[in-house]
Amino acid sequence: MTGVHFIDGDQAACEGALAAGCRFVAGYPITPSTEVVERFASRIPLIGGLFIQMEDEIASSIAIQGAVWAGKKVMTVTSGPGLSLMMEHVGFAAITETPCVFVDVQRGGPSTGLPTLPAQSDMMQVKWGSHGDYEPIALSPNSPQECFDLMINAFNLAELYRVPVFFMMDEVVGHMTERVVIPEASAIEVAERRWTGKPPGEYRPYEANDDLVPDMVKAGDGYRIHVTGLTHDERGYPTMHPAGQKKLVERLVGKIRHHRERLVDVRMDGLDDAEVVLVSFGITSRVAGPAMEEARQRGGRVGHLRLVITWPFPSSLLRKLAKHVKAFVVPELNMGQMVLEVERAVAGKAQVISVPHPGGTVHEPEDILQKILEAAR
Repeated sequence: MTGVHFIDGDQAACEGALAAGCRFVAGYPITPSTEVVERFASRIPLIGGLFIQMEDEIASSIAIQGAVWAGKKVMTVTSGPGLSLMMEHVGFAAITETPCVFVDVQRGGPSTGLPTLPAQSDMMQVKWGSHGDYEPIALSPNSPQECFDLMINAFNLAELYRVPVFFMMDEVVGHMTERVVIPEASAIEVAERRWTGKPPGEYRPYEANDDLVPDMVKAGDGYRIHVTGLTHDERGYPTMHPAGQKKLVERLVGKIRHHRERLVDVRMDGLDDAEVVLVSFGITSRVAGPAMEEARQRGGRVGHLRLVITWPFPSSLLRKLAKHVKAFVVPELNMGQMVLEVERAVAGKAQVISVPHPGGTVHEPEDILQKILEAAR
């Protein structure tokens, strides 16, 4: 599949997963994500691997985790209603440190909502949707090319940190057809699983390295493995006391928080002298761009900060910017979710203006422009 292709974001995401080494997908059809698994189902027999259409999203989200412990790189694919059903197993992946990718092609909600129309309203759910304390990673592409490129990043990050990683597309990006360049495999950086070098008698499944991330093994290689959703010790055995909970959960959270600055991934435009900064992600960033250009033509000092990795949120970067700008304008296809993170990071040092949209379509650039002009007064 190397070369130049004209494919949509769903198809490009599939190709990125294949390039990253994904060889097992379990999923259940749901608009507007079905094209990802349709392409995977047609492509995987040619390169060796397996796609299973499960009976529902709950089964899909646990089937992939079994495949991880059998040695595979995996993903599942869904949209908002299906993601809600998967939340219990997101928590299971977090506590068992099972590297996997959840692709969410967002659509209008709540509930069944708008199956064929866009939204960005699942952003807080992927951060807080499962109970307990854990730190996921989430990426938000804004083009089919990024669906390919960032999907490889998503798998690499899942393997590096042993966490569930969310790939937060939206219906527009998923169904948008554009030019996608797929390079030779030798030009693609793929992170392999962190296999242990210890013999079976010395290996403990949850004994962390200096970076707080344990090495892995796979079933059938002679190692003792105990994988449980209960609070557990380094052997994986349940440990039902506060000290065990403290040791485990602080490490689960710490392995992301301690590397937070390494995980910052943003695209910046015109921030050097900006008085007003647009903060956007996904398809909304492509609508915000023309609004910024129009504001600049009118003499406004406007910059753009596009979030590529949305979780963990780049709080320290926003705090630094808040010392020098008047206002942040935050357009998003929901009624105000990531704007709350901007407000938290800015901590009253600058004005924060939300530009909400309930979904079903994208913003009009004029609506974003109006908020920029208001902020610049």
